Amino acid sequence: MAPGNPSAFAPHQLLFAHAAVTDLAGRRLLHDQRLARAGFGLAEASTRDTAVRLRNWTLRREGPPEQSRYLGHIEAGDFVLDLRFDQTQPVLLQGQAGFSRKGPDVTQASHYYSHPQLRATGHLTLKPSTGQSRPPREAVAVTGLAWMDHEWSETVMHPDAVGWDWIGMNLADGSALTAFRLRRADGSTLWTGGSWRAPGQPARAFTHGEVQFAPGRVWRSPATGAAYPVSWTLTLPQGRRYTVQAELDNQELDSRGSTGSVYWEGLSVLRDATGQAVGSGYLEMTGYASRLAL
Repeated sequence: MAPGNPSAFAPHQLLFAHAAVTDLAGRRLLHDQRLARAGFGLAEASTRDTAVRLRNWTLRREGPPEQSRYLGHIEAGDFVLDLRFDQTQPVLLQGQAGFSRKGPDVTQASHYYSHPQLRATGHLTLKPSTGQSRPPREAVAVTGLAWMDHEWSETVMHPDAVGWDWIGMNLADGSALTAFRLRRADGSTLWTGGSWRAPGQPARAFTHGEVQFAPGRVWRSPATGAAYPVSWTLTLPQGRRYTVQAELDNQELDSRGSTGSVYWEGLSVLRDATGQAVGSGYLEMTGYASRLAL
């Protein structure tokens, strides 16, 4: 950020992080964010492995690469997370051996891998909702499945792209589904991709045009006025069709205090053509409140 400046206070690297909890019982989204310059033991990120610290937020990896364990600790204003994520499947390389195209120009791409079907255990502490009695906060044990993405790039967005729609879904049978599209300002699709991996099988990467996103019900944010499709019909190769439905409409994240953007990312369910829930994960939508600059 400040090349050539010898001062220890010069911001050579800026680190930011977001954390959110979808409280379905309370019908609310809790969100917090951090932004800090690297250094002084307060904010650090290793370039050799997963080891990140932003004051009292930490995430680190342990164990051999084929048996990774991630440990996370988040102390936010409305919640505290202490979670452990254990690898249960091989790393999923997205695209072609981890090279994921994001547009018609080959330079519009990222290096991208995923950890689907992570076994999550730990504790969650929630601050009571407004209007509820407010007993001392108590940590509750949590278990479930998680998904981790690691993606990095120097160029991602085509000049005509304003944002993207993306899902990462853990299916009940152990399969993993990723699908995304880059979107123009008029809502049309610029580029698509993703992957499917069944348990014990090699991943099947989707080429451009093999995935179709069709928006369904729309929710309008009272905070920003942005209109987000909170239900999607997703068509995959061989005519497989699924519905993605948000578990809570208002999962809009205002990160203007760190990244400068507003986007929607939240807990969602995956349903097959009969309407049966077959998986769950996250839906992410960017570029609806304003054009995303990357």
